[in-house]
Amino acid sequence: MKKEIKKQGPSKNGKEKKSSVPANNGKTAGRTNGKTPENASDSGSALKEFFVDGLKDLYWAEQHLVKSLPKMAKASNTKELRNLFVDHLSKTKTHVFKLEEVFQLLKVKAQAKKCDGIEGLTKEADKSIEQTEDNTMTRDVALIIAAQKVEHYEIAAYGGLTQLAHTMGLDDAAYILGEIFQEEKEADALLSEIAERSINVEAEHEA
Repeated sequence: MKKEIKKQGPSKNGKEKKSSVPANNGKTAGRTNGKTPENASDSGSALKEFFVDGLKDLYWAEQHLVKSLPKMAKASNTKELRNLFVDHLSKTKTHVFKLEEVFQLLKVKAQAKKCDGIEGLTKEADKSIEQTEDNTMTRDVALIIAAQKVEHYEIAAYGGLTQLAHTMGLDDAAYILGEIFQEEKEADALLSEIAERSINVEAEHEA
């Protein structure tokens, strides 16, 4: 006896039954076959807005540091520390242009939003200069610590935005931000090296 095969017909209301698999509203479920979906940067609009806001924050910060670093270089007692600030000033200027590249990749106008964190840290650096004497190693110690506070802020900010860019599939943006992140880490390491090698020890023996 042949088994009867039942065909799925129309429902009682005359409409054809739909599949029970939920639709995805036209959105991709994420990366497919290891590739980034074309519309990855459009996913999570609230997150993208937060990401862009962070870029604006850093764009202001880098422009502000272009003005602050020459003051720190001028106030430095040792040639080694002065040269480090001058070198990082050059890199900071390139960071401004690199952030503009990221804005361009996102098709967003490059705008600066006041960064309260960096403003506060640069004011603290100015106080360090005012509260220490010229031509002393203690002044250089204060400048190094002030500069490292700035670097640590930037390391945290660039590191976080780099990861967010990867999450949203913005790999080109992540690459650029990752480059800046590494340069900020290198600057921080150089400041520590100078302090530990000579400046801290010499400052300890000042009258």
